[in-house]
Amino acid sequence: MTFPPRITALLLGLCLSLPALALDLSGAMTALPAAKLAGQLGEQTDGYLGVVQPDGQATEIARLINQARRAEYQRLATQNGIQLRDVEALAGKKAVEKTAPGQFIRIDGQWRRK
Repeated sequence: MTFPPRITALLLGLCLSLPALALDLSGAMTALPAAKLAGQLGEQTDGYLGVVQPDGQATEIARLINQARRAEYQRLATQNGIQLRDVEALAGKKAVEKTAPGQFIRIDGQWRRK
């Protein structure tokens, strides 16, 4: 059965608002698209996810994914002999560019729909 996009977003948002027994990185990665679609999470220019609306598991999803991103950014910085902040800035630029229209990005400290 296919639902209209607004109903799908609502259902996904409701699923994300249920308390988590245990969320790991794999679960966070799986939940990320729905959380972005529901307007709970967005991309930031610093290369990390930000919490737009702290509903459901949004904060935990962001924490787990940001932890993994930071480890990867640090690995890339060390491997290439550059500063962590430079990797973060480049990743943030790419993430904002790749964000789908209608999802949130944080520019100059303000959340906006792209």
